[in-house]
Parts: sequence; structure tokens; C-alpha cells
Amino acid sequence: MHNLQSTINSDTICAPATATGGAIGIVRVSGPDAFSAVSRLCSVCCDEVVANTVHYTHIVNAEGEVIDEVMVSVFRAPHSYTGEDSVEISCHGSRYIINKVLELLVQNGCRMANPGEFTQRAYLNGKMDLSQAEAVADLIASTNKATHHVAMSQLRGGISTELSVLREKLLRLTSLLELELDFSDHEDLEFADRKELLELTGNIDCHILHLAHSFEMGQAIKQGIPVAIIGAPNVGKSTLLNSLLGEERAIVSDIQGTTRDAIEDTIDLQGITFRFIDTAGIRHTSDTIEQLGIERSVAAAQRARIIIMMTEPGKPYPNIEVRDDQTVIRIENKTDAFQAKYGIGVEELKERLVAAVPTFSENDTIITNARHYDALMRAHDSLCNVLAGMGAGNADDLPTQPLPSDLLAEDLRQVLDILAEITGGQITPQETLNNIFSHFCVGK
Repeated sequence: MHNLQSTINSDTICAPATATGGAIGIVRVSGPDAFSAVSRLCSVCCDEVVANTVHYTHIVNAEGEVIDEVMVSVFRAPHSYTGEDSVEISCHGSRYIINKVLELLVQNGCRMANPGEFTQRAYLNGKMDLSQAEAVADLIASTNKATHHVAMSQLRGGISTELSVLREKLLRLTSLLELELDFSDHEDLEFADRKELLELTGNIDCHILHLAHSFEMGQAIKQGIPVAIIGAPNVGKSTLLNSLLGEERAIVSDIQGTTRDAIEDTIDLQGITFRFIDTAGIRHTSDTIEQLGIERSVAAAQRARIIIMMTEPGKPYPNIEVRDDQTVIRIENKTDAFQAKYGIGVEELKERLVAAVPTFSENDTIITNARHYDALMRAHDSLCNVLAGMGAGNADDLPTQPLPSDLLAEDLRQVLDILAEITGGQITPQETLNNIFSHFCVGK
């Protein structure tokens, strides 16, 4: 399926697919000798049983000692996770039992799998593209509804589908430009309409930038939406944080300047993780340490996506510069409308926090991977070269001497290659694959 097919190691690999200590543990085996290796340990002849079936048996060592009673699931290539002959051994979750099963498999010709090697083989065997393979790691690491939703969308091919449509449009025009080169003797002959090329390139560039700009939201979803609590000393910031968290996380004191550094903690609201930052009170001070804390408060506000500004009746809100992409929630503490000190209004605040997060549907594609973001920005740079060559930014007319077909085609081909890097649709360097899959857990 892929040009890297020849690099697949012919070894048969094994690894635990579950954490030890639970009631059940699963050991995965995949490769050309998976069936024979497992069959030597039990009474199930994997080569002869029906594919996708589960069998009760015992794992026995060379001396005839029973290690455990297990369930053996048999998957025949290409209808398995890796696309190879595969077996999953479900045993009891004892660390000793799992290690003994692995030891016996190694003695019978298997080797321990590297991190992510099962998923890497699935990619190399054409079971999934590279963006889907990376989504597997995100799905495993998902901690709430939002991160799970985004990872599932990518695993189902959300990114792949969008990029496929864009690449198909670019490929058609690139082919027409390259066809012109075959008729270079006819200088006035054009197969690709330049105005159509300009319009289509501009639309594709807007789409690519839209995807790239979703990366900020994708990172916020994965790491938690940053929320900075800003206000003067002793206005109730730490009390509010404790009320939101439901625990005494921050020190509460009537003494001004108690909070000298930012305190961070997270809560999950309606499937979204919020990362709260309780900052030092903002005021004029000669205390060097406190001033450092105030500077960090300003920096935290600049990084935040949501800013909770707190004040007391009759007093001004903090003078903090706010960006257009930031949401500000203003609170007058110790009033009938909001008395965070006694927990009144905290639920209303939580609702406002959730409402401040942009909504996205199942059809929206959110970029969460830095590698994808980098590729999209490089594709944007190449498209800018095409647009410049076509006279984008000029008045209404195209330049009288636009770039020749070969240069336009070269830039468009570069965009196609860059977009293909995301899904692995072209030759992907082995070091890139190694870097991607090395961050996976063993057994996946």
C-alpha cells in the first residue's frame, strides 16, 4: 500500500496491550509467525480455526506447567488491526502471568514490540493513514468529552477527507499546467484558465488557513482552556478558585499580597477541561517579590483565552490589555449578584465559562497536532507564491507577464507534497515515522 512497505520488519512482535494490575490483561501478537508461536503455548491451532473467533484454552510452558487459563482471539490477515496475522491473549492481569506469557512467546520466536509498532504496521499495511495513526495516540490520551470527540473525528478520517478534496482540486489544475509544458512550442496555448487558477488557489489557501487557525483551539482543548483570574489584592480571587475547584487549593487570607505566584488547577465542565490560573493581586507595590508575581499575572492574562476580572463595588476593574480573541467575564464580588466568597453564583459562572468556548460539530475538523500545523503553514507559503505569480493583490487585472507554467506547476506540486505529508500519502522519511510512533505506548 505504501512505498515504505518494504521496510516492514518481518519479525513477529508481542507486547502487553493493557496496564498490569487489573482483573484482565491482554497480550498482543502480530506477524508472520503469530499463529504458530501462540499455538505452541496452548491447545488452539490458530492456523486451522475460523478467523475472528475466540477460544478458551490454557497457556502451558515447556515443562507442562499451566501458567493461566486464557481466551485466545484469532485475526487473519488482512482483517486485523495491523493487517497481519494477529492473536490477542486475554489472561488474568497479574504482572507475573503477563510477563510469563511474554517470556514464552519470545522463547518461541517473537520479539518485544517497540512503542507504537502495532499502529506503525497498521499504517504501513494501509489500514489507516498517518493522521489517523496519530489520532490513535490522541484517543488513548483523551481525558474528557471534547478531546475524545476531536480524536474520534480524526481517527474516522476527518482530516484525511478534507485534505483529499483540496488535493484533488489542486491536482487537476497542476496536471493542466504540466500539460501546457508538453506543448511548449505553442506559446499562446493555455489549458489552465489563469483566472480560474487564481480564484481556486485563493479559496484553497483560505481553507488551509482556516484549518491552521484551528490549531490554537485544538491545543486548548487538549491541554485545557486557560482561564486567568485577575483582580486587586484581597478581592476574592483565591476564594473564587477554591469555590470553582470545590477544595482549598489556594491560600485565603485578609492580608494583601498573599498570592505571590500563579496557582494552576483544572476542572471538567460539561466535557471541557478548564485550566484556572489564580494570579497575584494587581496593584502598585515596592515589594520586589510581589512585583514579580504581578508581572506574572499580566503574562498569565496575555496567555489566557478567558479572563475573569474581579473587583468590588465602586472600584475599577484591573487595567489589563485584552485581545479580540479573548473572552472577558467581569465580576463584582461581595454583592447580591455574585458573592463568590459564600459560593453564591459559582454555578452561573461555570455556565458562562462553557458558553465562552467556541462550539464545534462532528463535521468540524480541529487541528491538534503540531506536525500538521507546520505542514499547513508551509502549504500556505507555497500557495502565496502561486498567488503572487498570478498577480493576486494587484488591481482587477492579472499581470501582463504572469509566471510561466513550469514555475506555477512547481509551487502547486510542492503544496500537494506538503499536504500529502500529513496523511503519509507520499514517501515519508523513516526518521519521521520513528519520531511519530516512538511517543506511543507499548502495545499500541
